[in-house]
Amino acid sequence: MMQLYFDVQHLYYIPQYLPVLKELKEKGHKVSMVFYKEQDECSRAVCCDFIDKNAIVAKWLTSASETFDFYQNSDADWVVFGNTFVGAENLNKKTVLMQHGIGPKQCYYDVSNNKMTVRFVEGEHRLQRLKMLYPEGNFIDSGYAKLDPIINQTLGTINLKNLGLDPTKKTLLYAPTFYPSSLECFSDDFPEHFDEFNIIVKPHFFSLFKKKYKKQRLKLDKWANAKNVYLANEYDFDLTPFLELADIMISDASSAIFEFAALEKPVIWCDFYKLRWSYRGIFSYRLKARLDEDIKYFNELCARAGSYKDLKYLLSSSFNESAEFKEKRKEIVYKLAGITDGHSAKRIVSYLEEHQ
Repeated sequence: MMQLYFDVQHLYYIPQYLPVLKELKEKGHKVSMVFYKEQDECSRAVCCDFIDKNAIVAKWLTSASETFDFYQNSDADWVVFGNTFVGAENLNKKTVLMQHGIGPKQCYYDVSNNKMTVRFVEGEHRLQRLKMLYPEGNFIDSGYAKLDPIINQTLGTINLKNLGLDPTKKTLLYAPTFYPSSLECFSDDFPEHFDEFNIIVKPHFFSLFKKKYKKQRLKLDKWANAKNVYLANEYDFDLTPFLELADIMISDASSAIFEFAALEKPVIWCDFYKLRWSYRGIFSYRLKARLDEDIKYFNELCARAGSYKDLKYLLSSSFNESAEFKEKRKEIVYKLAGITDGHSAKRIVSYLEEHQ
Protein backbone atom coordinates (compact mmCIF):
# COMPACT_ATOMS: atom_id res chain seq x y z
CA MET A 1 0.00 0.00 0.00
CA MET A 2 1.26 3.48 -0.90
CA GLN A 3 0.66 6.86 0.72
CA LEU A 4 0.22 9.75 -1.73
CA TYR A 5 -0.29 13.47 -1.22
CA PHE A 6 -1.85 15.72 -3.88
CA ASP A 7 -0.77 19.35 -3.56
CA VAL A 8 -3.67 21.77 -4.18
CA GLN A 9 -2.09 25.20 -4.63
CA HIS A 10 -5.14 26.15 -6.72
CA LEU A 11 -8.62 24.65 -6.97
CA TYR A 12 -8.41 24.19 -10.71
CA TYR A 13 -5.69 21.52 -10.22
CA ILE A 14 -8.30 19.18 -8.74
CA PRO A 15 -10.06 18.00 -11.96
CA GLN A 16 -6.73 16.67 -13.28
CA TYR A 17 -6.03 14.93 -9.97
CA LEU A 18 -9.44 13.37 -9.33
CA PRO A 19 -9.42 10.43 -11.79
CA VAL A 20 -5.98 9.38 -10.50
CA LEU A 21 -7.00 9.86 -6.88
CA LYS A 22 -10.11 7.70 -7.36
CA GLU A 23 -8.13 4.97 -9.12
CA LEU A 24 -5.61 4.93 -6.26
CA LYS A 25 -8.36 4.64 -3.65
CA GLU A 26 -10.05 1.81 -5.56
CA LYS A 27 -6.77 -0.08 -5.48
CA GLY A 28 -6.48 0.34 -1.71
CA HIS A 29 -3.85 3.07 -1.50
CA LYS A 30 -3.94 5.89 1.06
CA VAL A 31 -4.54 9.32 -0.43
CA SER A 32 -4.54 12.81 1.09
CA MET A 33 -4.91 16.28 -0.41
CA VAL A 34 -3.00 19.29 0.88
CA PHE A 35 -4.74 22.68 0.97
CA TYR A 36 -3.57 26.16 2.01
CA LYS A 37 -5.20 28.47 4.55
CA GLU A 38 -3.60 31.55 2.96
CA GLN A 39 -6.18 31.42 0.15
CA ASP A 40 -9.00 33.96 0.22
CA GLU A 41 -12.05 33.17 2.33
CA CYS A 42 -14.20 32.15 -0.64
CA SER A 43 -11.60 29.71 -1.97
CA ARG A 44 -11.29 28.11 1.45
CA ALA A 45 -15.08 27.68 1.59
CA VAL A 46 -15.08 25.98 -1.81
CA CYS A 47 -12.25 23.69 -0.70
CA CYS A 48 -14.17 22.72 2.45
CA ASP A 49 -17.30 21.99 0.41
CA PHE A 50 -15.30 19.79 -1.98
CA ILE A 51 -13.62 17.95 0.92
CA ASP A 52 -16.98 17.20 2.60
CA LYS A 53 -18.76 16.06 -0.56
CA ASN A 54 -15.93 13.78 -1.67
CA ALA A 55 -14.84 12.38 1.73
CA ILE A 56 -11.31 13.66 1.19
CA VAL A 57 -8.57 13.17 3.77
CA ALA A 58 -7.36 16.78 3.92
CA LYS A 59 -4.25 18.39 5.37
CA TRP A 60 -4.19 22.16 5.82
CA LEU A 61 -1.00 24.23 5.73
CA THR A 62 -0.93 27.84 6.87
CA SER A 63 1.05 28.97 3.84
CA ALA A 64 3.19 27.75 0.96
CA SER A 65 6.31 28.50 3.00
CA GLU A 66 5.56 25.38 5.08
CA THR A 67 5.28 23.07 2.08
CA PHE A 68 8.84 21.78 1.81
CA ASP A 69 9.18 20.91 5.50
CA PHE A 70 5.74 19.31 5.59
CA TYR A 71 6.48 16.90 2.76
CA GLN A 72 10.06 16.30 3.92
CA ASN A 73 8.73 15.02 7.26
CA SER A 74 5.63 13.27 5.93
CA ASP A 75 4.98 9.57 5.37
CA ALA A 76 4.52 10.09 1.61
CA ASP A 77 5.68 7.58 -0.95
CA TRP A 78 4.76 10.04 -3.71
CA VAL A 79 3.87 13.74 -3.70
CA VAL A 80 1.86 14.93 -6.71
CA PHE A 81 2.09 18.54 -7.91
CA GLY A 82 -0.03 20.36 -10.49
CA ASN A 83 2.67 22.92 -11.24
CA THR A 84 6.34 23.57 -10.61
CA PHE A 85 7.60 23.28 -7.03
CA VAL A 86 10.85 24.99 -6.16
CA GLY A 87 13.09 22.56 -4.30
CA ALA A 88 11.38 19.42 -5.57
CA GLU A 89 14.72 17.83 -6.43
CA ASN A 90 15.84 18.27 -2.80
CA LEU A 91 12.85 16.52 -1.26
CA ASN A 92 13.50 13.09 0.24
CA LYS A 93 10.28 11.89 -1.42
CA LYS A 94 9.42 10.80 -4.93
CA THR A 95 7.60 13.54 -6.79
CA VAL A 96 5.11 13.68 -9.67
CA LEU A 97 4.20 16.55 -11.98
CA MET A 98 0.75 16.36 -13.53
CA GLN A 99 0.49 19.74 -15.24
CA HIS A 100 -2.98 21.17 -14.62
CA GLY A 101 -3.64 22.00 -18.28
CA ILE A 102 -2.56 21.15 -21.83
CA GLY A 103 -2.94 24.64 -23.24
CA PRO A 104 -0.78 26.66 -25.63
CA LYS A 105 1.05 28.70 -22.99
CA GLN A 106 4.82 28.55 -22.73
CA CYS A 107 4.58 27.62 -19.05
CA TYR A 108 3.52 24.10 -20.09
CA TYR A 109 7.15 23.45 -20.99
CA ASP A 110 8.88 25.87 -18.60
CA VAL A 111 7.62 24.13 -15.45
CA SER A 112 9.98 21.23 -16.08
CA ASN A 113 12.90 23.50 -15.22
CA ASN A 114 12.40 22.10 -11.72
CA LYS A 115 13.16 18.43 -11.89
CA MET A 116 10.64 15.95 -10.51
CA THR A 117 10.96 12.16 -10.24
CA VAL A 118 8.48 11.77 -13.08
CA ARG A 119 6.28 14.00 -15.20
CA PHE A 120 3.23 12.52 -16.91
CA VAL A 121 2.63 14.12 -20.31
CA GLU A 122 0.07 13.96 -23.10
CA GLY A 123 1.06 12.64 -26.48
CA GLU A 124 4.20 11.97 -28.48
CA HIS A 125 4.63 15.58 -29.65
CA ARG A 126 4.82 17.01 -26.14
CA LEU A 127 6.90 14.07 -24.97
CA GLN A 128 9.56 14.65 -27.63
CA ARG A 129 9.67 18.41 -27.08
CA LEU A 130 10.16 17.96 -23.34
CA LYS A 131 12.89 15.37 -23.88
CA MET A 132 14.67 17.76 -26.20
CA LEU A 133 14.39 20.67 -23.74
CA TYR A 134 15.25 18.64 -20.63
CA PRO A 135 17.30 15.57 -21.63
CA GLU A 136 17.79 14.59 -17.98
CA GLY A 137 14.05 14.57 -17.22
CA ASN A 138 11.85 11.51 -16.80
CA PHE A 139 8.74 11.93 -18.96
CA ILE A 140 5.98 9.35 -19.41
CA ASP A 141 3.22 9.62 -22.01
CA SER A 142 0.07 8.70 -20.10
CA GLY A 143 -2.62 10.64 -21.95
CA TYR A 144 -4.76 13.30 -20.26
CA ALA A 145 -6.41 11.87 -17.13
CA LYS A 146 -8.81 14.79 -16.75
CA LEU A 147 -10.87 13.52 -19.70
CA ASP A 148 -11.22 9.94 -18.41
CA PRO A 149 -14.58 10.49 -16.61
CA ILE A 150 -16.16 12.01 -19.74
CA ILE A 151 -14.89 9.27 -22.04
CA ASN A 152 -15.98 6.58 -19.54
CA GLN A 153 -19.34 8.34 -18.98
CA THR A 154 -18.90 8.24 -15.21
CA LEU A 155 -19.65 11.91 -14.46
CA GLY A 156 -23.45 12.22 -14.51
CA THR A 157 -23.37 15.13 -12.07
CA ILE A 158 -25.57 17.75 -13.78
CA ASN A 159 -28.07 18.18 -16.60
CA LEU A 160 -29.54 21.17 -18.42
CA LYS A 161 -32.67 21.28 -16.26
CA ASN A 162 -30.50 21.44 -13.14
CA LEU A 163 -28.94 24.57 -14.60
CA GLY A 164 -32.29 26.17 -15.48
CA LEU A 165 -31.67 25.73 -19.23
CA ASP A 166 -33.83 24.44 -22.07
CA PRO A 167 -33.16 20.77 -23.01
CA THR A 168 -34.64 21.34 -26.49
CA LYS A 169 -31.91 23.84 -27.44
CA LYS A 170 -28.32 23.20 -28.43
CA THR A 171 -25.87 24.23 -25.72
CA LEU A 172 -22.97 26.60 -26.25
CA LEU A 173 -20.10 26.60 -23.75
CA TYR A 174 -17.96 29.73 -23.47
CA ALA A 175 -14.80 28.96 -21.48
CA PRO A 176 -12.35 31.88 -21.63
CA THR A 177 -9.04 31.91 -19.80
CA PHE A 178 -8.10 34.83 -17.53
CA TYR A 179 -5.24 36.27 -19.61
CA PRO A 180 -4.93 36.86 -22.46
CA SER A 181 -8.74 36.69 -22.60
CA SER A 182 -11.41 37.44 -25.17
CA LEU A 183 -14.04 38.04 -22.48
CA GLU A 184 -13.92 41.84 -22.40
CA CYS A 185 -14.19 41.95 -26.20
CA PHE A 186 -17.64 40.33 -26.09
CA SER A 187 -20.82 42.40 -26.29
CA ASP A 188 -22.88 43.10 -23.18
CA ASP A 189 -25.73 41.65 -25.27
CA PHE A 190 -23.95 38.34 -25.97
CA PRO A 191 -26.86 36.19 -24.61
CA GLU A 192 -29.39 38.07 -26.75
CA HIS A 193 -27.23 37.80 -29.88
CA PHE A 194 -27.18 34.01 -29.49
CA ASP A 195 -30.59 33.35 -27.95
CA GLU A 196 -31.07 30.21 -30.06
CA PHE A 197 -28.59 28.52 -27.72
CA ASN A 198 -28.38 27.66 -24.08
CA ILE A 199 -25.19 29.41 -23.00
CA ILE A 200 -22.97 28.10 -20.23
CA VAL A 201 -20.29 30.61 -19.29
CA LYS A 202 -17.40 29.02 -17.42
CA PRO A 203 -14.88 31.72 -16.52
CA HIS A 204 -11.43 30.93 -15.17
CA PHE A 205 -11.29 30.89 -11.37
CA PHE A 206 -9.00 33.96 -11.40
CA SER A 207 -11.62 35.93 -13.35
CA LEU A 208 -14.06 35.46 -10.48
CA PHE A 209 -11.80 36.64 -7.68
CA LYS A 210 -8.62 38.48 -8.59
CA LYS A 211 -8.89 42.27 -8.29
CA LYS A 212 -7.20 42.93 -11.63
CA TYR A 213 -10.08 41.15 -13.45
CA LYS A 214 -12.86 43.29 -11.98
CA LYS A 215 -13.98 44.43 -15.46
CA GLN A 216 -14.46 40.82 -16.50
CA ARG A 217 -16.80 40.30 -13.53
CA LEU A 218 -18.89 43.31 -14.51
CA LYS A 219 -19.45 41.73 -17.93
CA LEU A 220 -20.25 38.34 -16.41
CA ASP A 221 -22.79 39.85 -14.01
CA LYS A 222 -24.68 41.40 -16.94
CA TRP A 223 -24.86 38.08 -18.79
CA ALA A 224 -25.97 36.17 -15.70
CA ASN A 225 -29.39 37.90 -15.80
CA ALA A 226 -30.30 36.39 -19.19
CA LYS A 227 -32.75 33.45 -19.21
CA ASN A 228 -30.61 31.40 -21.60
CA VAL A 229 -27.41 31.73 -19.53
CA TYR A 230 -25.93 29.67 -16.74
CA LEU A 231 -22.92 31.44 -15.22
CA ALA A 232 -20.67 28.94 -13.47
CA ASN A 233 -19.77 30.09 -9.97
CA GLU A 234 -16.85 29.41 -7.68
CA TYR A 235 -18.23 25.98 -6.71
CA ASP A 236 -18.27 24.98 -10.40
CA PHE A 237 -14.47 24.93 -10.60
CA ASP A 238 -14.48 21.66 -12.57
CA LEU A 239 -14.96 22.27 -16.30
CA THR A 240 -15.49 18.60 -17.21
CA PRO A 241 -19.28 18.38 -16.54
CA PHE A 242 -19.78 21.36 -18.86
CA LEU A 243 -17.55 19.84 -21.55
CA GLU A 244 -19.79 16.79 -21.44
CA LEU A 245 -23.05 18.79 -21.66
CA ALA A 246 -22.13 21.22 -24.43
CA ASP A 247 -22.72 20.73 -28.15
CA ILE A 248 -20.22 23.40 -29.20
CA MET A 249 -17.61 25.48 -27.43
CA ILE A 250 -15.92 28.83 -27.87
CA SER A 251 -12.70 29.70 -26.07
CA ASP A 252 -9.44 31.59 -26.48
CA ALA A 253 -5.85 30.83 -25.35
CA SER A 254 -7.04 27.98 -23.18
CA SER A 255 -6.35 24.26 -22.88
CA ALA A 256 -10.15 23.88 -22.94
CA ILE A 257 -9.87 23.97 -26.76
CA PHE A 258 -7.71 20.84 -26.81
CA GLU A 259 -9.98 19.18 -24.23
CA PHE A 260 -13.22 19.81 -26.15
CA ALA A 261 -11.68 18.89 -29.50
CA ALA A 262 -10.58 15.58 -27.97
CA LEU A 263 -14.29 14.81 -27.47
CA GLU A 264 -14.78 15.19 -31.26
CA LYS A 265 -17.11 18.16 -30.90
CA PRO A 266 -16.84 21.51 -32.75
CA VAL A 267 -14.82 24.37 -31.26
CA ILE A 268 -14.42 28.03 -32.21
CA TRP A 269 -11.17 29.75 -31.31
CA CYS A 270 -11.61 33.40 -30.31
CA ASP A 271 -8.36 34.80 -31.61
CA PHE A 272 -9.04 38.30 -30.25
CA TYR A 273 -8.02 39.52 -26.82
CA LYS A 274 -8.19 42.43 -24.44
CA LEU A 275 -4.50 43.16 -23.85
CA ARG A 276 -2.89 45.30 -21.18
CA TRP A 277 -0.86 48.22 -22.55
CA SER A 278 2.27 46.37 -21.40
CA TYR A 279 1.50 43.62 -23.96
CA ARG A 280 0.77 45.92 -26.92
CA GLY A 281 2.83 47.78 -29.53
CA ILE A 282 6.53 47.63 -28.77
CA PHE A 283 5.73 45.25 -25.90
CA SER A 284 3.90 42.70 -28.08
CA TYR A 285 6.87 40.35 -27.66
CA ARG A 286 5.55 39.64 -24.15
CA LEU A 287 2.38 38.09 -25.56
CA LYS A 288 4.41 35.98 -27.98
CA ALA A 289 6.59 34.83 -25.07
CA ARG A 290 3.51 33.91 -23.01
CA LEU A 291 1.97 31.80 -25.79
CA ASP A 292 3.78 28.72 -27.05
CA GLU A 293 4.11 27.74 -30.71
CA ASP A 294 1.56 24.95 -30.09
CA ILE A 295 -1.17 27.57 -30.49
CA LYS A 296 -0.65 27.20 -34.27
CA TYR A 297 -2.49 23.88 -34.05
CA PHE A 298 -5.69 25.68 -33.09
CA ASN A 299 -6.18 26.42 -36.80
CA GLU A 300 -6.36 22.68 -37.49
CA LEU A 301 -8.63 21.88 -34.53
CA CYS A 302 -11.30 24.51 -34.88
CA ALA A 303 -12.73 27.49 -36.72
CA ARG A 304 -10.98 30.80 -36.03
CA ALA A 305 -12.91 33.96 -35.11
CA GLY A 306 -10.81 37.07 -35.66
CA SER A 307 -13.43 39.24 -33.93
CA TYR A 308 -16.67 39.00 -31.99
CA LYS A 309 -18.59 39.75 -35.21
CA ASP A 310 -17.29 36.52 -36.78
CA LEU A 311 -19.00 34.32 -34.21
CA LYS A 312 -22.54 34.42 -35.64
CA TYR A 313 -21.60 32.83 -38.94
CA LEU A 314 -19.10 30.40 -37.43
CA LEU A 315 -21.52 29.09 -34.82
CA SER A 316 -23.97 28.01 -37.53
CA SER A 317 -21.38 26.64 -39.97
CA SER A 318 -19.26 24.74 -37.40
CA PHE A 319 -21.90 22.02 -37.07
CA ASN A 320 -21.21 21.09 -40.71
CA GLU A 321 -17.59 20.00 -40.45
CA SER A 322 -16.20 17.99 -43.34
CA ALA A 323 -15.03 14.40 -42.89
CA GLU A 324 -11.54 15.56 -43.87
CA PHE A 325 -11.52 18.22 -41.12
CA LYS A 326 -12.72 15.70 -38.52
CA GLU A 327 -9.99 13.25 -39.50
CA LYS A 328 -7.33 15.97 -39.30
CA ARG A 329 -8.62 16.98 -35.87
CA LYS A 330 -8.22 13.41 -34.63
CA GLU A 331 -4.58 13.46 -35.74
CA ILE A 332 -3.88 16.75 -33.93
CA VAL A 333 -5.70 15.63 -30.78
CA TYR A 334 -3.61 12.47 -30.68
CA LYS A 335 -0.50 14.58 -31.15
CA LEU A 336 -1.27 17.07 -28.37
CA ALA A 337 -3.48 15.18 -25.90
CA GLY A 338 -2.22 11.65 -26.45
CA ILE A 339 -4.38 8.54 -26.19
CA THR A 340 -7.99 9.37 -25.28
CA ASP A 341 -9.19 5.91 -24.31
CA GLY A 342 -10.38 6.63 -20.77
CA HIS A 343 -7.46 4.72 -19.19
CA SER A 344 -4.95 7.51 -18.54
CA ALA A 345 -5.44 7.36 -14.77
CA LYS A 346 -4.90 3.58 -14.81
CA ARG A 347 -1.60 4.04 -16.68
CA ILE A 348 -0.46 6.66 -14.16
CA VAL A 349 -1.33 4.52 -11.15
CA SER A 350 0.35 1.45 -12.67
CA TYR A 351 3.56 3.43 -13.13
CA LEU A 352 3.48 4.71 -9.54
CA GLU A 353 2.94 1.19 -8.21
CA GLU A 354 5.71 -0.29 -10.34
CA HIS A 355 8.20 2.40 -9.26
CA GLN A 356 7.27 2.60 -5.58
